[in-house]
Amino acid sequence: MIQIPTLIVTLEQSGMDKYSQELARRLPFRTIESRRYLSLRQSLHLAFVIWREKNIVHLPNQHFARYAIFRRRSFIVTVHDIARFRFGFDPESLIERLMLKLDVLGIKRATHIIATSRHTKDDLIKYLGIPKDNISLIYDGTNCRVFKPRSEENHNGRYILYVGSERPRKNLGRLFEAFAELKREFANLKLVKVGPVGRNQSYRRETMHKLDNLAITDDVVFVDYVQEADLVSYYTSAELLAYPSFYEGFGLPPLEAMCSGCPVVTSNTSSLPEVVGEAGIMVSPTDNNGWVEAMRRVLTDRDLRDDMVRKGLEQAKKFSWDRTAAETLAVYRKLGAV
Repeated sequence: MIQIPTLIVTLEQSGMDKYSQELARRLPFRTIESRRYLSLRQSLHLAFVIWREKNIVHLPNQHFARYAIFRRRSFIVTVHDIARFRFGFDPESLIERLMLKLDVLGIKRATHIIATSRHTKDDLIKYLGIPKDNISLIYDGTNCRVFKPRSEENHNGRYILYVGSERPRKNLGRLFEAFAELKREFANLKLVKVGPVGRNQSYRRETMHKLDNLAITDDVVFVDYVQEADLVSYYTSAELLAYPSFYEGFGLPPLEAMCSGCPVVTSNTSSLPEVVGEAGIMVSPTDNNGWVEAMRRVLTDRDLRDDMVRKGLEQAKKFSWDRTAAETLAVYRKLGAV
């Protein structure tokens, strides 16, 4: 019997949310909308909705796997990363640890898993013991009709851009330290941080404490969530995107930056080499001098910068939401849906 897939779509604005939203725009199937952060009552309701759904259900991120642990029919889980399951970058409460165990149980019970990078697929096999044949590698994408180079006059001066949250695994402290070093040479240089704080407001307190200690508070500009059309302007006007994360399941900001003609300096860890390829400069997330030197090179060498922009535009062509949707549809068909 052919089943019509049901896709759960989350409504927040992170990369995981964008994933389900972009699939929903391209795949003409039933969707159920949900917030990603739910109360107990909302969680129980969503679990009931998923349990009773007759069609195959596609859960859009690893933390929704908890809502399918009692489901008897087929379901798919997309796993973006296993950072919270395995690596302990953030302290977790007792309740959070319990919920993460339920996520792992749900992932292991899934009919099929989609991993958004080869690194995430390897982590699922190594740390959760998922059979490799039960995992499909389907990269995230971007919309290069939106993220594209623009000729805009920059009224904000020279700045390094960071896009993302302030979670500990994002390693912002390293970027702040390297930026403080660069300020000795580039007095007017700014650092622009675009994106929400993250799931814990304590991250902002830690961020401000670090900036105060480095005496660069006035040189760091915070911008909360912006629409994609405005985000493009931040990319196209930046000297470079700095992305020093310890761990990523994919890494949308480097891809968006390359699409927009912005050079990328990023960590050489986890999935980031898959995304950036030969187009960016990759540095160990613990190498402060390496970060200073890499960013200095982009700031001072116009030929290098132009070459990185050219290579970035070519690398970005390998990823698109249309391709993500087409490969996801192939998984549905493989499982007897549509």
